[in-house]
Amino acid sequence: MQKNILHLMTAASLMGAFNASAQAETLSQFFAKSHIDGQIRSYYFSRLYGTPNTVNAYAYSLAGRINIVTAPFLSGFRVGVSFYTANALGTQPGNPARIDKTLMGTSPSVNALGQAYLEYRDKWITAKAGNQLVDTPWLNRVGGRVIPVTYQGVTLEAHPISGLQLSALRIFRWKDRTTGQFYRDNLYYPGHYAGDSLYGGPNVLPAGTPPTNGALAFGAQYHAYHAETAAYFYQFDQFANMFYWSGHYALPTSFVLKPFVDAQFTREWGAGEAFASTGTTLFGQPGQGVNSTNWGIKTGIAFPHGSLWWGYDATELHAHALGGGAIISPYTVGYTADPLYVDSMIQGLVGVGPGHGWRVRAAYWVLPEQVQLTAGYSQFTTYFSGNSNWTHFNVSYFPQGMFRGLCLRDQVEVGNGGVAGLFPGSGQHSFVYNRVMMTYQF
Repeated sequence: MQKNILHLMTAASLMGAFNASAQAETLSQFFAKSHIDGQIRSYYFSRLYGTPNTVNAYAYSLAGRINIVTAPFLSGFRVGVSFYTANALGTQPGNPARIDKTLMGTSPSVNALGQAYLEYRDKWITAKAGNQLVDTPWLNRVGGRVIPVTYQGVTLEAHPISGLQLSALRIFRWKDRTTGQFYRDNLYYPGHYAGDSLYGGPNVLPAGTPPTNGALAFGAQYHAYHAETAAYFYQFDQFANMFYWSGHYALPTSFVLKPFVDAQFTREWGAGEAFASTGTTLFGQPGQGVNSTNWGIKTGIAFPHGSLWWGYDATELHAHALGGGAIISPYTVGYTADPLYVDSMIQGLVGVGPGHGWRVRAAYWVLPEQVQLTAGYSQFTTYFSGNSNWTHFNVSYFPQGMFRGLCLRDQVEVGNGGVAGLFPGSGQHSFVYNRVMMTYQF
């Protein structure tokens, strides 16, 4: 199926190039109107567990991407292609336990045609078919690693009136951040399911779990003046139905301090067939179907060159529900890519189950547009994963002038507490995670 789609993309690209060259009179003019950009990434991750029971782990990767979007042809059609590559350059240790597998898995290299789509765009709509990036709250590209998550399917965006955006998508397969192929699984499936190298998710389902048919979603976003709101419906095949709402309001003021307030609400329901049919539990709570309720608030201030905010999220306990009322998020759990306000560098409220948490975060540009410092603290109080806290620091440098496009970043986080298994050594030792990252956009 994947090869057929790629063949169709190639045929569409050739047909588009032929028609566009006729319209633009010369092939060189067509190429001149096409767009090419890329990025180089050099990441080094280290995990320090502070316990003799678990060895420290690290990983290095030199990665890059190249994006090509053709000039329009046939009054609105375009073809887009993105190729991603990552290589450990022989730095992986001989002991697999010492590899931070979340960076690029255990393979010495990963190569992926992450995007290969046909797009139609006019004043009102944008439609894409094929392999592509997706940007919605609970189904997105998942940043923080050398290769992004991409999806195989069809997406549609419409702009019927000013300020309103309607969207719909049907996803059949996905390519996670540590593999080069598309699969009919998600982060609950076991590692190496059907050959997929899945790292970072809970991976609780057994090997015999039937493949999923992906996801269906509809959304609406509206912004006017100083307010924004969005609502989405998701149907995750064999897993759950989800409704998600968010709102944002920035208080109009002429003062230096700019207050704002956000709110969000998530409701899930469904049979959870993949869990029920395999007898799989979450957080030791078998449950009878999916029943989850989450709400959160966030408030803060923006000021010249910085911001400060505080957020709170709560996932309610539902007796007799799967995971005691845990949020089921097939494409973000374990990746901390969900939209909840309270999370950390590698852990979020979705990953620790029902309970509540709060987070405070400050950011300030020491040198405007060049050096940014951020610091944050998150605390989780849960029913089944114990209590834990995470302290985060980040420094980012964006050179200007001839080095514009370059970013040097160092992130470090210290985690404490939680039940055994939340992270190795938890309860007795601090877990220290450090990421040194260099990116160059061209």
